[in-house]
Amino acid sequence: MDFGLVLQTDPPASKVVELMKRAEDNGFTYGWTFDSAVLWQEPFVIYSQILANTSRLTVGPMVTNPGTRTWEVTASTFATLNDMFGNRTVCGIGRGDSAMRVAGRAPNTLARISQAMKVIRALGSGEEADLGGTVVRFPWIKDDARLPVWMAAYGPKALKMTGEEADGFILQLADLYLTEYMVKAVKDAAGAAGRDPDEVRICVAAPAYVTEDDSPEALAHAREQCRWFGGMVGNHVADLVSKYGEHSAAVPDELTDYIKSREGYDYSHHGRADNPDTAFVPDEIVDRFCLIGPAEKHIEKLTALRELGVDQFAVYDMHDAREATIDAYGTTVIPAVNG
Repeated sequence: MDFGLVLQTDPPASKVVELMKRAEDNGFTYGWTFDSAVLWQEPFVIYSQILANTSRLTVGPMVTNPGTRTWEVTASTFATLNDMFGNRTVCGIGRGDSAMRVAGRAPNTLARISQAMKVIRALGSGEEADLGGTVVRFPWIKDDARLPVWMAAYGPKALKMTGEEADGFILQLADLYLTEYMVKAVKDAAGAAGRDPDEVRICVAAPAYVTEDDSPEALAHAREQCRWFGGMVGNHVADLVSKYGEHSAAVPDELTDYIKSREGYDYSHHGRADNPDTAFVPDEIVDRFCLIGPAEKHIEKLTALRELGVDQFAVYDMHDAREATIDAYGTTVIPAVNG
């Protein structure tokens, strides 16, 4: 199993680079960041420094979207980084929940994501792409260029499209039941489209907090540090409920029931441990969606996720124990999971 580190690009950027270097030294192979231009610093500038200061990390956004940059600009940025550092980027893409809404615009449609994925992958891999009537190709790109595009998804139509079109699937929660349900949906869609389902990489991303023991006090603190994640996922769930209804065969109740007490969301606290808009998230959801507890509990859950077909676990490291979590994974968790 691959392991990734996910960070927000809060200033100073040097701290983001430092944590990514620490992750690589501890056996992580992917470095991801949020991409929301108003809320955080520009990630692609920082990727250049991460790549320059590491030797093996593959970096990319979790996730970018097709609305805040033109597609040829996105593709050119990835292709330039790959030309400089040797095909070490991945394009994670989604609807643009925070990036679009903070700028006063609605998240992107699946049709737009589909078109963007095709253009960005083609241009980033040295092929031609049609930009709405004008066919272009980067004249400077190398023959061995490649750019995988991984899609974030929750709803049935998005899961289907991921299986049909994306190189990888990003699932932002670590609940075993929902992971099995959604991985199956993606793999089934890939097979129905004539693709090899095993070629679609599966990445589960969620907060991880390693505690010294399983005392009530230690677990309570860890839950409070990770409760924000249930609020972030709740934004996507609320969109699904709005589209499909509160109880729909299209979306499992296990995903929708917990947002009944959700009242609103302020994106200025997005992805932060002190988010005041996540009180509605119960302890049960924190435990199910995240990895919390002593190292052996992380190893147990990660082993179960791997058995469900998960190729990578990406650690959301937005809490008060960032270095400790990276080090605990490097010294104990990753060696145990990967034997």
